[in-house]
Formats: sequence, C-alpha cells, structure tokens
Amino acid sequence: MRECLISGTTAGLARHLGVSVLLVRGLFVALTMLAGAGILLYIWCWAFTPWEHGASAPSRRAPVAWVLLVVAAALELIVLLTLRGGGMFSVSPVDMGVHSPVYADLGALFGLVLLLVVSALWADLIDRHDPARGPRHAAIVRGIAIVLMMLLLIGTLTNPVDPAYLLAPFAGLLAMFASSLMHRWRELSGERIRRIREEQRSEMAAHLHDSVLQTLALIQNRAGASSEAARLARAQERELRAWLYDGDAPADSDLATDLRDYAGALELDFPVRIDVVSAGLSAERASGEVAAAAREAMLNAARHAGGEVSVYIEGSASGVDVFIRDRGTGFALDEVPGDRLGVRQSIIGRMRRNGGSATVRSDEGGTEVHLRTAGAQTRAGEDA
Repeated sequence: MRECLISGTTAGLARHLGVSVLLVRGLFVALTMLAGAGILLYIWCWAFTPWEHGASAPSRRAPVAWVLLVVAAALELIVLLTLRGGGMFSVSPVDMGVHSPVYADLGALFGLVLLLVVSALWADLIDRHDPARGPRHAAIVRGIAIVLMMLLLIGTLTNPVDPAYLLAPFAGLLAMFASSLMHRWRELSGERIRRIREEQRSEMAAHLHDSVLQTLALIQNRAGASSEAARLARAQERELRAWLYDGDAPADSDLATDLRDYAGALELDFPVRIDVVSAGLSAERASGEVAAAAREAMLNAARHAGGEVSVYIEGSASGVDVFIRDRGTGFALDEVPGDRLGVRQSIIGRMRRNGGSATVRSDEGGTEVHLRTAGAQTRAGEDA
C-alpha cells in the first residue's frame, strides 16, 4: 500500500529534486503568502504529478475530510449564533460600503459553504477509493456535510436576511447532490460498458465454439491422445476456453483452475493427456500445500506413466480430496531409491507436515495418489 500525508505531492517533488520534504513544504507555505500562489502551484502539481507505480491504491494518513468538517462545524456554530443575535446580514443599504462588516459576514458564509462542499467532494472522489476508508466512510462524511448544510439553510431561512444570501447554501446543496449523481452515473455507465463487453464476449464465444473449438476437438480425436498434434490442439483449446469463459482470474486462483493450467503445461512437455474434474465447493487456494503436492503427483504421472491421466478434486466443508490416477506400469514405493524424494517428501511429507495425509496405491494397472486435507471447520473442531 502506498501511503502519503494528503496527496503525496511534496514527497514526490522532494524525491525527484533530491531535497528534504520539509523544505518543499516550507516553499509551498511561503508561496501561499503571495496572494495564494502556493495553493495554486500545489493544486497544479497534484493534478499533473503521476503516482508511483504500485499494486494498490494510495492511502492518506491525514483525515482531510474530517478536519474540514470540524472546522466547518465550528464556523457554522459562530454563523448561527450571529444570526440569532441579529448581527449578520442585517445592515441597512446606507452601510453597504466597501468597508462594511457585511463583507466579512458574507466571507464567513461563503467560506463555510466551501468547506462543507470540499469535505463532501473529498470523501466522494478521494476517500471512497482509499483502502483505509472506503465507501462507508465517504457516505458518513457526505451525510454529515449535507446535514450541516441544511442546518445552515434553515438558519438563514428563519432569520430576516436578504434572499440573495440564500443562494450560497442552495448552491452548496446542489453541488453535493450533483457529485453523488455523478458518481451514480459513472457506476451505471461502467455497468453498461461491462454488459456490452459481456454480450460481445458471448457472441464471440458462440462463434468460436462452433468453429475453432470444434476443429481443435476433431484434431485431437483424429490424431490420437498422445500425439504431438493432439497435445498442441488440446493446449490451444484450454487457452482459448480460459480466455473466453474464465475472464480475469485473480492472482491466487482456486485449486481446480491452477491444476487445469498446470495440466495444460504438462501436455506440452510430455506425451500425456490430463483431464481435471472438480466437484463440490472448496476454499483451497492455488498457493496451498495441497496444490503443490498435486502438481508433484501430476508431474510424476506425466513423466513416468504418460498416456491418459485423470485428476479428480472433491471439496466439501469437511475437507478436500484430490485423486491423481494414471494407467502406467506401476511401482513399489519401498523399492524407490532413497535419494528420490519426490514422492516421500514433496507429496507424503508435505501433506503430513501441514496436517493432511497422502496415500499411494500402485500396481500393474496404474498408480493412484490420494491427497486429503481437513477443512477449516473440521480443524476448528479438532482444536476445540
């Protein structure tokens, strides 16, 4: 996660220039004294300075939206108390000079509205995508800002003020609701784009299924399961089906998806055909020890047995079972040399060290490796 104080602008500039972050911040503060030039320069740099490449969204340590809300609440309390005392916006036309106090009152009113609007926009546009905050935080901040704005509007409506001064609270409410409507519009637009892409993908999948996939299946049937042409056709069929139907797979995929991908890679390197079938639901991930042991068993079957290999995955709340079967000549586990640690350590030992079990049954008709691991509920019950 990339962290920053507010926007990361000063830290990025300091790193780029090779100077201290405090020096860059002091420069912005000093320029702000020159008719607000520092603020404009900061906003310009923020808009055009790219984020450092990273896997996650940036997280801001400073609660900017809450700070703006607290300042706005204190200022609104002062404004409402002034309204009740009749000291705000109640000057006569004679007093409407350049140095009249009404300009200070108007400045406080517009400053309050600006603080509330900025806090709501900050929560909607920035905090919503912050991993440390999220949509719920944005909704709370925006709700509080709307309540404060409505209280300000009620306070101005229930006091004898110039109707023109009511434009600021009304405009603030419109800006807040407009930002929310814009966010909803973006969500609907994104959903519409995803639906169009899904329809196009479905049409393409139907066309390819009727042409390319059937051709690849015909090549496999005509060429034989162990021939090089059949293995290449099967690998291309796997890749094409994964692209059409699986979509964007997560970095840590599920067990069945990982074993299917691994089977496709083995079919390119060995004269073997591997069928992976999955039944039931399983929370086992591709980065788990069951997947590593299953990959080792599949590699042994492809390397030593060849031909047709079947992988069956059965998942339930009580655990996960994986069966790897081949139709080779079989072997005796006791006769395997001691320096060959693939079965003993990479399969049996790995499962035992992680609370599971692995059994190997082999005869002249082939070899079957059975991997078994307990589910989270079963392990919790045993620990209790």
